[in-house]
Amino acid sequence: MDSRSLVPASASFQLPVAQLRSVYQTHEVERKLAKLPEREHEHLRSTYERMLERGPERFQVKPSGVPDMAALYDQLPNFTDALDDVRRHVALAQDSQDGLEVTPMLLLGPPGIGKTHFARKLAELLGTGMQLVPMSSMTAGWLLSGASAQWKGSRPGKVFEALVDGQYANPVIVVDEIDKASADAQYDPLGALYSLLEHDTAHSFVDEFAEVAIDASQVIWITTANDERAVPEPILNRMNVFEIEAPSPEQARR
Repeated sequence: MDSRSLVPASASFQLPVAQLRSVYQTHEVERKLAKLPEREHEHLRSTYERMLERGPERFQVKPSGVPDMAALYDQLPNFTDALDDVRRHVALAQDSQDGLEVTPMLLLGPPGIGKTHFARKLAELLGTGMQLVPMSSMTAGWLLSGASAQWKGSRPGKVFEALVDGQYANPVIVVDEIDKASADAQYDPLGALYSLLEHDTAHSFVDEFAEVAIDASQVIWITTANDERAVPEPILNRMNVFEIEAPSPEQARR
């Protein structure tokens, strides 16, 4: 079967889907569901049931060639270095047995220069959808990694939602304004990123709500910041940092 026949007819892609990838183990979900006490943890029960109903397989985008990115270079002239990096990863992925992998990137620059717009355009190019996580409104790390089902009002985190409720194993997740994350005494909003940005540990990322290992190793991470000094060094070391300046008058007139 041609791998492109796996793509829903209503979808529009620049890059084809090469294969399906399991993002969790069904037997692990079944085991967790069987251990739940009757008439308790209804939200958690419905989450497990949804996971079993949807199944673990998600589309995984893999390039068969380097797409035409000329329009993006014209539209985003101040993002040339970041676009070059994406183009290089796409070219390398052609010879890989796995799907497209992109080193996590930090777009560093003042407000209003199009960092989030760039992320949206990249998600459109790759065709995998985008999950936006605005860190300026986050006060607890569980918004990324989920909160224990023992807590009232708890729910899965954004990574779990993107992979379980989405269609793709390699979605674009944008952590916006990472330098504005505020921590209280109990939670570090960036704590989950230490493992999520590492390919090896992201293979078995455990959301604290569902407590089921999720393969987040294929997620394409884009973070944005205005001030590099507010981003912890261990997180900076896990990303390619691109300093974005406002487009020159000549670039803006293109």
